[in-house]
Amino acid sequence: MPQVIIDHCVIAVSDWDRSNAFYRDVVGAVIVERGSGYVYRFGDQYLSVHGPESTAMLTARDPVSPGNSDLCFEWPGTIDDAVAHLVAHGVEVEAGPLDAKGSLGRDGRHVYFRDPDGSLLEFVSYI
Repeated sequence: MPQVIIDHCVIAVSDWDRSNAFYRDVVGAVIVERGSGYVYRFGDQYLSVHGPESTAMLTARDPVSPGNSDLCFEWPGTIDDAVAHLVAHGVEVEAGPLDAKGSLGRDGRHVYFRDPDGSLLEFVSYI
């Protein structure tokens, strides 16, 4: 079988303004308007975002809903810097820092927090 890679992931949000600000200011996304909604771009990758009154996934049996995602983002600095960044933005750290393997089996330090809708997010640092 040929190797496949993830093209994008989908999250759902309940409030465009609140979520756009959070993902821009806290997570570092570039907010890109697309159709009647947005995508959150991180370099060459992005999150497709379904917002209030979104009809993008009408064919899905169980479409993604606000608060039921779990995503990990690689933090470019130390995990202590990530925690300080979250605290500076008034984001509560839910768990961590703790040691665990990342996507390529590398040892990393992880910290967990939630977006405004309650989705679990994570920063991992490999420094």
